[in-house]
Amino acid sequence: MSMRPAATDPAPAGSRTAAAAIRAALLFGVWIVVDQSAKPGNLLVGVLATAAATWVSLKLLPSARGRVRLGRLLMLLPRFLWQSLVAGFDVARRAFALRLDLHPGFVDHRTQLPRGTARSAFELIASLMPGSVPSGDGPRHIEFHCLDTRQPVAEQLAAEERAYAPALQGERLDG
Repeated sequence: MSMRPAATDPAPAGSRTAAAAIRAALLFGVWIVVDQSAKPGNLLVGVLATAAATWVSLKLLPSARGRVRLGRLLMLLPRFLWQSLVAGFDVARRAFALRLDLHPGFVDHRTQLPRGTARSAFELIASLMPGSVPSGDGPRHIEFHCLDTRQPVAEQLAAEERAYAPALQGERLDG
Protein backbone atom coordinates (compact mmCIF):
# COMPACT_ATOMS: atom_id res chain seq x y z
CA MET A 1 0.00 0.00 0.00
CA SER A 2 1.45 3.35 -1.06
CA MET A 3 1.47 6.35 1.26
CA ARG A 4 1.50 8.72 -1.74
CA PRO A 5 -1.59 10.98 -1.89
CA ALA A 6 -3.92 9.98 -4.72
CA ALA A 7 -4.09 13.48 -6.22
CA THR A 8 -0.32 13.82 -6.59
CA ASP A 9 1.46 12.60 -9.71
CA PRO A 10 4.94 11.20 -9.24
CA ALA A 11 7.73 13.50 -10.28
CA PRO A 12 10.16 12.65 -13.09
CA ALA A 13 13.39 10.87 -12.08
CA GLY A 14 15.58 13.99 -12.45
CA SER A 15 13.19 15.94 -10.28
CA ARG A 16 13.26 13.20 -7.64
CA THR A 17 17.07 13.35 -7.58
CA ALA A 18 16.97 17.12 -7.20
CA ALA A 19 14.36 16.82 -4.43
CA ALA A 20 16.54 14.27 -2.62
CA ALA A 21 19.60 16.52 -2.91
CA ILE A 22 17.69 19.56 -1.61
CA ARG A 23 16.22 17.60 1.30
CA ALA A 24 19.64 16.17 2.16
CA ALA A 25 21.22 19.63 2.09
CA LEU A 26 18.49 21.08 4.32
CA LEU A 27 18.67 18.16 6.75
CA PHE A 28 22.46 18.37 6.92
CA GLY A 29 22.10 22.11 7.55
CA VAL A 30 19.84 21.32 10.49
CA TRP A 31 22.45 18.85 11.74
CA ILE A 32 25.18 21.51 11.58
CA VAL A 33 23.01 23.99 13.49
CA VAL A 34 22.17 21.43 16.19
CA ASP A 35 25.66 19.94 16.52
CA GLN A 36 27.69 23.15 16.02
CA SER A 37 30.87 21.16 15.59
CA ALA A 38 33.21 20.59 12.68
CA LYS A 39 34.91 17.57 14.23
CA PRO A 40 35.36 14.83 11.59
CA GLY A 41 33.64 12.20 13.74
CA ASN A 42 30.61 14.42 14.28
CA LEU A 43 30.44 15.30 10.58
CA LEU A 44 30.52 11.60 9.68
CA VAL A 45 27.64 10.92 12.06
CA GLY A 46 25.85 13.93 10.53
CA VAL A 47 26.30 12.57 7.01
CA LEU A 48 24.98 9.15 8.05
CA ALA A 49 22.04 10.68 9.93
CA THR A 50 21.30 12.92 6.93
CA ALA A 51 21.31 9.95 4.55
CA ALA A 52 18.92 8.00 6.79
CA ALA A 53 16.65 11.01 7.34
CA THR A 54 16.57 11.77 3.61
CA TRP A 55 15.63 8.17 2.80
CA VAL A 56 12.84 8.19 5.42
CA SER A 57 11.65 11.58 4.20
CA LEU A 58 11.40 10.36 0.60
CA LYS A 59 9.53 7.22 1.70
CA LEU A 60 7.03 9.10 3.87
CA LEU A 61 6.60 12.12 1.58
CA PRO A 62 7.67 11.17 -1.94
CA SER A 63 8.65 13.98 -4.27
CA ALA A 64 5.78 15.11 -6.44
CA ARG A 65 5.20 17.46 -9.32
CA GLY A 66 5.34 21.00 -8.12
CA ARG A 67 7.44 22.60 -5.50
CA VAL A 68 7.46 25.06 -2.69
CA ARG A 69 8.97 28.34 -3.87
CA LEU A 70 11.40 29.05 -1.04
CA GLY A 71 12.20 32.62 -2.13
CA ARG A 72 8.54 33.65 -2.14
CA LEU A 73 8.01 31.84 1.14
CA LEU A 74 10.91 33.73 2.75
CA MET A 75 9.35 37.03 1.60
CA LEU A 76 6.32 36.08 3.73
CA LEU A 77 8.45 35.59 6.85
CA PRO A 78 7.67 39.07 8.31
CA ARG A 79 3.92 38.38 7.90
CA PHE A 80 4.29 34.99 9.58
CA LEU A 81 6.34 36.39 12.47
CA TRP A 82 3.93 39.29 13.08
CA GLN A 83 0.86 37.04 13.04
CA SER A 84 2.60 34.50 15.27
CA LEU A 85 3.42 37.28 17.73
CA VAL A 86 -0.19 38.56 17.75
CA ALA A 87 -1.58 35.05 18.10
CA GLY A 88 0.95 34.23 20.84
CA PHE A 89 -0.16 37.28 22.84
CA ASP A 90 -3.79 36.17 22.41
CA VAL A 91 -2.99 32.70 23.72
CA ALA A 92 -0.97 34.16 26.64
CA ARG A 93 -3.79 36.59 27.47
CA ARG A 94 -6.24 33.70 27.59
CA ALA A 95 -3.88 31.53 29.65
CA PHE A 96 -3.37 34.21 32.33
CA ALA A 97 -6.98 35.40 32.43
CA LEU A 98 -8.80 34.82 35.70
CA ARG A 99 -11.70 33.28 33.80
CA LEU A 100 -10.67 31.01 30.95
CA ASP A 101 -12.49 32.38 27.91
CA LEU A 102 -12.30 29.50 25.45
CA HIS A 103 -14.81 28.05 23.06
CA PRO A 104 -12.82 25.19 21.53
CA GLY A 105 -14.13 23.30 18.56
CA PHE A 106 -13.57 22.38 14.96
CA VAL A 107 -13.73 24.60 11.89
CA ASP A 108 -13.69 23.33 8.31
CA HIS A 109 -11.59 25.43 5.96
CA ARG A 110 -12.54 24.98 2.30
CA THR A 111 -9.20 24.90 0.52
CA GLN A 112 -8.18 25.52 -3.06
CA LEU A 113 -4.90 23.67 -2.55
CA PRO A 114 -4.84 20.11 -3.87
CA ARG A 115 -3.60 17.32 -1.66
CA GLY A 116 0.15 17.06 -1.89
CA THR A 117 3.14 19.30 -1.32
CA ALA A 118 1.31 22.63 -1.36
CA ARG A 119 -1.43 21.60 1.07
CA SER A 120 1.01 19.87 3.41
CA ALA A 121 3.18 23.00 3.52
CA PHE A 122 0.13 25.20 4.22
CA GLU A 123 -0.99 22.87 7.03
CA LEU A 124 2.52 23.03 8.51
CA ILE A 125 2.54 26.84 8.40
CA ALA A 126 -0.97 27.04 9.90
CA SER A 127 -0.02 24.59 12.68
CA LEU A 128 2.83 26.86 13.80
CA MET A 129 0.43 29.70 14.51
CA PRO A 130 -1.05 29.49 18.02
CA GLY A 131 -4.77 28.95 18.41
CA SER A 132 -5.48 26.41 15.69
CA VAL A 133 -4.04 23.15 14.46
CA PRO A 134 -5.00 21.00 11.47
CA SER A 135 -6.73 17.85 12.66
CA GLY A 136 -8.01 16.21 9.48
CA ASP A 137 -8.79 16.78 5.85
CA GLY A 138 -10.87 15.76 2.90
CA PRO A 139 -10.65 16.28 -0.84
CA ARG A 140 -11.75 19.94 -0.63
CA HIS A 141 -11.34 20.93 3.03
CA ILE A 142 -8.98 20.95 5.99
CA GLU A 143 -10.41 20.54 9.49
CA PHE A 144 -8.81 22.73 12.18
CA HIS A 145 -9.17 22.41 15.93
CA CYS A 146 -9.44 25.95 17.34
CA LEU A 147 -9.27 27.49 20.79
CA ASP A 148 -12.11 29.90 20.05
CA THR A 149 -14.69 29.14 17.35
CA ARG A 150 -16.27 32.58 17.90
CA GLN A 151 -13.28 34.11 16.13
CA PRO A 152 -13.30 34.42 12.31
CA VAL A 153 -11.00 31.41 11.97
CA ALA A 154 -12.25 30.29 8.54
CA GLU A 155 -11.82 33.81 7.13
CA GLN A 156 -8.32 34.11 8.61
CA LEU A 157 -7.31 30.75 7.16
CA ALA A 158 -8.69 31.76 3.75
CA ALA A 159 -6.64 34.99 3.89
CA GLU A 160 -3.54 33.02 4.88
CA GLU A 161 -4.07 30.56 2.04
CA ARG A 162 -4.41 33.43 -0.46
CA ALA A 163 -1.19 34.98 0.87
CA TYR A 164 0.82 31.76 0.88
CA ALA A 165 -0.61 30.01 -2.21
CA PRO A 166 1.77 31.71 -4.71
CA ALA A 167 4.73 30.43 -2.66
CA LEU A 168 3.25 26.97 -2.15
CA GLN A 169 1.56 26.51 -5.49
CA GLY A 170 3.82 23.93 -7.00
CA GLU A 171 0.70 22.22 -8.20
CA ARG A 172 -2.17 23.96 -10.03
CA LEU A 173 -4.92 25.25 -7.77
CA ASP A 174 -8.29 23.56 -8.23
CA GLY A 175 -11.35 25.62 -9.03
